[in-house]
Amino acid sequence: MTRQLSVLHIHAGNLFGGIERVLTTLARLDDTQLEHRFALCFDSRLRTELEGCDVELLGGVRMSRPWTAWRARRRLREVLVRRPDVALCHAAWAQAIFGRAVRHAGVPLVRWYHGVRRRDDGLERLAARAVPTLSICNSVFTQRTVADAGTTERTEIVHPPVAPVGAGPADRARVRREQKVEDGTVVILCVARLERGKGHPELLEALAHLDRGLDWRCWIVGGPQRPAEQQYLAALRDQTGALDLAARVAFLGERDDVGGLYAAADLFCQANTAPDAFGVTFVEALSAGVPVVTSALGGALEIVDEETGVLVPPGDIDALTGALQGLVTDREARARLAEAGPNRARQLSDPHSQTGRLAAALRSVAP
Repeated sequence: MTRQLSVLHIHAGNLFGGIERVLTTLARLDDTQLEHRFALCFDSRLRTELEGCDVELLGGVRMSRPWTAWRARRRLREVLVRRPDVALCHAAWAQAIFGRAVRHAGVPLVRWYHGVRRRDDGLERLAARAVPTLSICNSVFTQRTVADAGTTERTEIVHPPVAPVGAGPADRARVRREQKVEDGTVVILCVARLERGKGHPELLEALAHLDRGLDWRCWIVGGPQRPAEQQYLAALRDQTGALDLAARVAFLGERDDVGGLYAAADLFCQANTAPDAFGVTFVEALSAGVPVVTSALGGALEIVDEETGVLVPPGDIDALTGALQGLVTDREARARLAEAGPNRARQLSDPHSQTGRLAAALRSVAP
């Protein structure tokens, strides 16, 4: 029988988004191939979500305060004495801070690219001082950006494992009741970090162009985690008021019941103007049977097809408006796209299949 690999996941842990959801999914799997341990710098929501797991806190790090990095590296060296089979850094920041400490400890260093690799990224240049033995890419698109950056890293593609959304009719009724939305109203859901490339302003513009007689509501989910995001949210609220959408658009903030929100929604829309490396929320929506409308760029091109949603040119408000209006008014089209979603999600990101791919990749570099 193949022995279980010990994997130490190294991550900042101060935010909560796609990377953090991947980590919590891995932690909750009944996995006989990989034993997951975690080394985090910040004690925040991710630490809470990993309750019951083997989590080491390294201490907060600010790159402007070098002594905080020295202290955290010293703590990591103590953790590495337990000799994990591999150490897996989940962002350029973690690789830049801890990569050389991992290499000096004689532990294979692996990087998981959850975002695109850019040549002009200063943090990536710092991270490159500790070249990983292997890099995991979350999509073909991401792998291409790693190659285009001129790195010498060996890469493997592993889609993020996405657990099926566990919600049903009772959750749909409960969430709609909480939000004071009638059963026949079409709900458009957007779950995304509050940052410009996610296309919130474009979504609001398209909503403002929908026929006024249509019965729809839009829920925008995501809470500000940094000052820039607070400013961005304030601008979105101002735009909502200026477009006379305040009665139809609700900003729900950060939620821990996303499964119920998917169950209560009829459409998922994220009008990206910058490419996502993959798109965990797209897969979550499909697994819940919610058709996706998004921009035809980045990782979305590997997820959404004509059987599960609609792709529109990025920044094209008329095309986005047409796609939304067509699906808001056509219940049969929504049902047809919804039916194909769960199978598509399983093909892409079934947790056990993707964990098997991850285990095979990690075994290729483990001692």
